[in-house]
Amino acid sequence: MTLPLAPPVEPMLARSSAEIPPGDFFYEPKWDGFRCIAFCDGPQVELQSRNCRSLSRYFPELTAQMGEVLATKCVLDGEIVIAGPRGLDFEALSGRIHPASSRVATLAETHPASFVAFDVLAVGDTLTTGEPFHLRREILEGIFADSRPPLHLTPVTKNLLVAGEWFARFEGAGLDGIVAKPAGLAYLPARREMIKVKHRRTGEFVVGGFRWHRADTSMVGSLMLGLYDGPDLHHVGVIGSFPVAQRRKLVEDLDGYRNPERHPWVAASFDRGPEHDGGVEMGLDERLGRGPSYPSRWSAGKDMSFEALRPHLVVEAEFEQLQAGRLRHTARFVRWRPDREPSSATFDQLDVAVPVLLSEVFGAGSAGVEGAGSAGVEA
Repeated sequence: MTLPLAPPVEPMLARSSAEIPPGDFFYEPKWDGFRCIAFCDGPQVELQSRNCRSLSRYFPELTAQMGEVLATKCVLDGEIVIAGPRGLDFEALSGRIHPASSRVATLAETHPASFVAFDVLAVGDTLTTGEPFHLRREILEGIFADSRPPLHLTPVTKNLLVAGEWFARFEGAGLDGIVAKPAGLAYLPARREMIKVKHRRTGEFVVGGFRWHRADTSMVGSLMLGLYDGPDLHHVGVIGSFPVAQRRKLVEDLDGYRNPERHPWVAASFDRGPEHDGGVEMGLDERLGRGPSYPSRWSAGKDMSFEALRPHLVVEAEFEQLQAGRLRHTARFVRWRPDREPSSATFDQLDVAVPVLLSEVFGAGSAGVEGAGSAGVEA
């Protein structure tokens, strides 16, 4: 490659805000996928993840399209996503990270990915990181003027009211908020200079099990969350972030609920010898309701066994989105709810986003349509 910028490059980051900030900002939908820096020099394309690892082998359809479609050599910042019938499909995207080349090739055909660009770090032989964002956006629109799916340019607006409308409406397509970029902002790798506003809501969940913290039986690693659909308790996600002191206290809090005789995520009954420690390894034929995923698709050989708990504890947790019956991200602990019956922790008590087609997102800019892969600035 003969680009003015070579991998690895740490992407610019964003700090959280409770509200969309007013002022001289460009507002964009916040895409929920894999952050990606794309280095494009004709047929040579390298895709780099947020943590500076190569993604190229996992998304051969994107490297091929970028090499064919993008006429200008460039370094782009964007997001790799997969569009499903209910919007962005993070579950399918996660499944694309697979060690077997044959499986990677199959998934590229059955679950093809898209690249959504939202910044440019270099074009031709010129670095653009020192330019203000409003100029980088103009350059980006020129690069994507003749692009086509699966390459897209994110919509953008300078109108605060429009940004607020996007924040509410686009969640149903699987997007998880708004990013605000100061018009004069240079590209600053690894710095949290942008502002992100993400969806937040709370719900009540049954705690159906837990995992130890890195095999340390003095600390709880994560709580397994469930919701009832009629008589069936379905696993929907986890709470996984706690202070060390709370991890230790959870061992005591959960002790009286361990080693149940029956559990909805395993066989209706199972043989317990005197040496049984309560650990459960899930099998597809053992589930009553939808249980935890097993094994881990992210780490081959990782121990994903968990300890079953009597489903009597109810916890209030903060979450971002529930899509296709699963929490899209790790939930956050709020408080225990001893005043709640487990049967009240149902899907219908949660506030969920109204479905929206991704074509509406790509069509949000003044010039943007999904087929064109470009969206202009809406004043």
